[in-house]
Order: sequence, then C-alpha cells, then structure tokens
Amino acid sequence: MKRALISVYDKTGIVEFAKKLVELGWEIISTGGTARKLNEEGIEVIDISDITEFPECFDGRVKTLHPKIHGGLLAVRDNDEHIKKMNELDIHPIDIVVNNLYPFKETILKDGVSHDEIIENIDIGGPSMLRAAAKNYKYVSVIVDPFDYERVLDELESNDNIKDSTKEYLAAKVFQHTSHYDALISDYFNKKANIDMPEQITLTYEKKQELRYGENPHQKAAYYSSIQETEGTLSEAVQLHGKELSFNNINDTNGAIEILKEFNEPTVIAVKHANPCGIGSGNSIVEAFKKAYECDKVSIFGGIIASNSEIDSKTAELINKIFIEVVIAPSYTDEALEVLKSKKNIRILKLSNIMKKSYRSYDIKKVLGGVLVQERNNHLINEEAVKVVTEREPNDQEMRDLLFAWKAVKNTKSNGIVLAKDEGTIAIGPGQVSRIWALENAIKQAGERTNGSVMASDAFFPFSDCVEAAANRGITAIIQPGGSVRDEESIEMANKHGIAMIFTGIRHFKH
Repeated sequence: MKRALISVYDKTGIVEFAKKLVELGWEIISTGGTARKLNEEGIEVIDISDITEFPECFDGRVKTLHPKIHGGLLAVRDNDEHIKKMNELDIHPIDIVVNNLYPFKETILKDGVSHDEIIENIDIGGPSMLRAAAKNYKYVSVIVDPFDYERVLDELESNDNIKDSTKEYLAAKVFQHTSHYDALISDYFNKKANIDMPEQITLTYEKKQELRYGENPHQKAAYYSSIQETEGTLSEAVQLHGKELSFNNINDTNGAIEILKEFNEPTVIAVKHANPCGIGSGNSIVEAFKKAYECDKVSIFGGIIASNSEIDSKTAELINKIFIEVVIAPSYTDEALEVLKSKKNIRILKLSNIMKKSYRSYDIKKVLGGVLVQERNNHLINEEAVKVVTEREPNDQEMRDLLFAWKAVKNTKSNGIVLAKDEGTIAIGPGQVSRIWALENAIKQAGERTNGSVMASDAFFPFSDCVEAAANRGITAIIQPGGSVRDEESIEMANKHGIAMIFTGIRHFKH
C-alpha cells in the first residue's frame, strides 16, 4: 500500500485531499496538529511516532528528523542496494509528501513580535522533508501548495500514478518555496546583526501580478512585491477604477511616488517615462496641479499624476481635460471619484499612506552577470556643508524655490537640470550626456518663463558655461553640489551677473 506523509501548517483543503487519498487506497502518516485534525474528520492516520518508534520531543522540534522518514523519502526505488537496505532497516517507502512550513513570514510581519517567537517559527523538519522528497522527485511527489491538490488527485484517479512532468513541476515549486523561506530568515538575521552588504545576497519577492508584457510587447513580464517595508509603496495601493496596470504604468507610478515623498506641502507630481515632467506645490492640491501641468503641457499627455493630498472635484475636472494613464493619491472625495470614473480607462489608485518613508530598503540595479546594490538615496542636503559661495545671497523667495528645485532635481535622471519659480517647475532637462545640453533643453522648454526663475543641477558644473547660459536667460539663483576643480570659474561668472549660488555638498546622480 502506498503512503502519504501529511504535515501542514496551512490546512486549507487538506481534509478533502486526505479523504480522497484514503478512498484511492493510500495510507496516511501524520503528525501533531495535522493528525488531530484528520482524526477529528474521521480519517485514520498512522502517527509519526509509530513509524519512527521514537516520541516527538523538545516541544515538537524533533519529530520527522529520523532515518525511517528520510530513508523512506530518499531511497532510490530502482536501486537494488537501496531496496535491500530498506528491507534490512524496516524502512517503508513514502510516495507523497504534503507539507507547508511554519509561518515565518507572517510572524516577522506581526507588530511587536519578539525575537524568541520569531526563532520558534523557523521550521527545521519541514524544509528537510521537502528538500529530501524533491531531490528524489522521480519516486516521491511533494506538494507545498494547496492549489496543486486537485491536479495530483486528478492524475491519481485517471492513471493511478502521477505524471513525471507533474513531479518535476512540484519539485520546482518546493525549491522555490524553501529558498524563499530561507531568504526571509537570512534577511531577518542580517538586519538584526546590522550586516548591510553580506558576502552572499539572496533576494526574495512574491508575485503580485502577471503583466501582459514588459516595456515592449515582445517582452514577458510580471510584477513581484517585497515581503517587508511595503507601506507607502505601490504594492499597498488599491485600484479603484480602470484597466489593470501595465509594466510601464507600474514603473512610472513608482517614480512618481518616490518623488512625492520629498515634499510635505500639498504637491502634485507629473511623470512620464519615470522622469518628472512637472512638479507643483501650493496651498491647495488644485493649485499644485496647475503648477505641475503648466510646466510641460505636452509631455504630461499619457503620463502619471501623483498627489500627496486628497483629490477634490476641481482637481479631478482639470485632470479629466487631458489624457492621463494613472492617478494615485491618499484619498478622493466622492465627487472627484465620480468625475474621474467618467473616463473608462483611467487607472485610479488609492494609497492611504503614500507619504510613508522606508529607510531600510536598498536600491538594486541588474547588470549583465550580476547586480549592483546600494543604500537608497534618502539624503537631500548636507546642512553642515551648505554655503552661499557668491557675493549675493538668495532672498527668501529664491531660497524657497532653490530648495524646491533641489528636491525635484534629485529625482531627475542625470545629467539633470530643473528650473523653478514660485514652488513649481517651469522646465526639466533630464538624462543628457552633457550638462549644458540638459540646461539648453530646459531653457528651450521654459521660454520666457526663465526670467526670475532659479536653477538646480544634480551635479557640479565642469565649466562656467551653464552659469553664463542661465544669466543670459534671467535666472537669478543656482543650487548645485560644488566640488569641481573649476568651481571658481562658475563662482566668478555668477558674481559677474549678480546671481546667487549655493553649494550643497551632496551630489544626486540618478542613472
């Protein structure tokens, strides 16, 4: 008679699965709470201790770690020596293992959880059984996901066996499951020990959404979510209306959220291709939207709108005048939702804690053959290093606009230039290989609005040409990191034209 070993934390569907196995002539071995559950449902089980002839001990820490269990899992059934040894040792083969693990993920996500409780939810016997069975998948079918119960039962009913392709599929899921589990444990201990850059790094995510395609239609894609530190991220957003998010929607919306977290006052971010195309702050969200829109009325078409304040009906009416792919905000008035939903395809997202900041996560960039890992750029300005380097100091309005522009340029792809006035961007020059080109593009976009505006640069000026170009268009104040061997030339040019210039002492490259 074939045997199945069933020991699960998540008991979804397990009673029905076990009953069907018994109907098909299988014996059930079980442990602890699973055995009690099956007995309560009238399913006869063999207790694990009856197989091992050894009691569960140490509060259940040791129950399946025994040769009579692992021998039954690992023996190669068409190896005569293995079969001989099984007979000598009175080891019975186990043909199916159904196991899922102690809830480590759920435990670390609990508020106020203690270290001791976390440790007790590190499963030892479960992963050992799963890995043993999966290694011997040709002879042992191993199930970690209740979703697969039906598939296995269908094959047993129709063929009295499980297909080789199904066994491989199940084994693959086991190693995904155990590697994910171990990665969570490793990450927990790294954080507890303040190990920022370990010798090996294993990243683990859970699939949140299948995507129709990636950046382009010929690319397969899916969206995976982190396990922890997802508050204030797109993973926590609730979609209220519209088509499902695409790869580019997710990427661009994430960019908008990242920028938004820099601002405390009512602010709207407009993003296109992960770059801001307009940023506005004001006394109200409608005022902020108008400033963001006025920056670049063309590029905002088909873009993303992110707000850190509730969207009201007036703002919604302005949004509806243009084609917008996604709107995300902490909340919406009923009237605003009614207005926005009048457009069938606009994606409306609600992220209640959109301003929540996480400072433990890392920035990871995939490169051919590896990854680059760095701390997230959570710094804005080095207050101790900030200094006015020109003869003229910025006035109060210029200083407000300079700090506003600095937040904007920090989140603009390098080389980046931002022109701003009255806490609104008037032009953004992103992603150029030359800094002067970034400025020239911004100046062209802004037109006559440059007069009386301020400029932010994400990195230092290698030459004084950017300062001269700014002066020629009426830009009155500049904020930049400083640090070039030619800083004095830029300072002299600023003094020549009466421009106030601040060095921040911190660079904000974003590639």
